Amino acid sequence: VQLQASGGGLVQTGGSLGLSCAASGRTFSGYAMGWFRKAPGKEREFAAAISWSGGTTYYADSVKGRFTISRDNAKNMVYLHSNSLKPEDTAVYYCAAGYGVGPLEAYEYDYWGQGTLVTVSS
Repeated sequence: VQLQASGGGLVQTGGSLGLSCAASGRTFSGYAMGWFRKAPGKEREFAAAISWSGGTTYYADSVKGRFTISRDNAKNMVYLHSNSLKPEDTAVYYCAAGYGVGPLEAYEYDYWGQGTLVTVSS
């Protein structure tokens, strides 16, 4: 599976942004998908994940209520919509694909996109 993340950019505090991840290659619908992020000087962290069917979603406490993950298996796409953005949301956001049930750990994801930068100005 090849993953291509896009949609990052500069947004003001309190603003909204939508990220997209396009998948190609193997059957996309069989994979759980996740979004991770890495802020400058910090470790990579989990942001959100969605089951292969789209029926179950998981969120880190830091983004719960502000971010929404979704997917369209017919289009081989996964999305992360973010509202009420904060400066601490500034990071490179990565999409990832993996097999499994539940919010997979980062090491359990088999495929990663190249990342898209989100910068939230204060």
